[in-house]
Amino acid sequence: MQAILIIIGLVIGASTLAAILWSIAYPDRRLWPPKRYTKATPVLVWVPTFTLFSILIVLGFMNWGSLPIPTLLRFGIGIPLIVAGNVIVWSEVAKFGIAQTGGAKGSLRTCGLYRYSRNPQYVADIAMIVGWIVLSASPGAALIGFAGIVVLMAAPFAEEPWLKEHYGSAFEDYKATVRRFI
Repeated sequence: MQAILIIIGLVIGASTLAAILWSIAYPDRRLWPPKRYTKATPVLVWVPTFTLFSILIVLGFMNWGSLPIPTLLRFGIGIPLIVAGNVIVWSEVAKFGIAQTGGAKGSLRTCGLYRYSRNPQYVADIAMIVGWIVLSASPGAALIGFAGIVVLMAAPFAEEPWLKEHYGSAFEDYKATVRRFI
């Protein structure tokens, strides 16, 4: 079962990364962000995302504590990263809306946490993944988690040409003053 979950997780991660790399290389034929937001877009965005996170969680429980990470470190770092990441992600999703978070057109956000990072949701997602890897101390969770982190770190490179196209000089000014991550 663990091997199947790892394979599924790696296929989802690799497919998502391939779509992002395609979008970086061919912005006129990009897959992310979507050219048009349709009824299928949320399914194409959220099903792989939640599946990958679910696999990450299940693998963490399957091999709980297998890596030699001290318990105090696991709980002292893992839980705060997971909690902080969730608070940040879901508070920003509430401000953006599910559709815009999933690729629909909206407004250029430059306030709140976006004053400090152009991608606070990705940073928070990465914090959650790192937190779960540390807390669960699971090799399977680490493998899938690192795949997810690579995807999250690549995504802004596909999004930035789209943001420049839609928001022009406002995005360029914002980009010049705020870091991509932290």
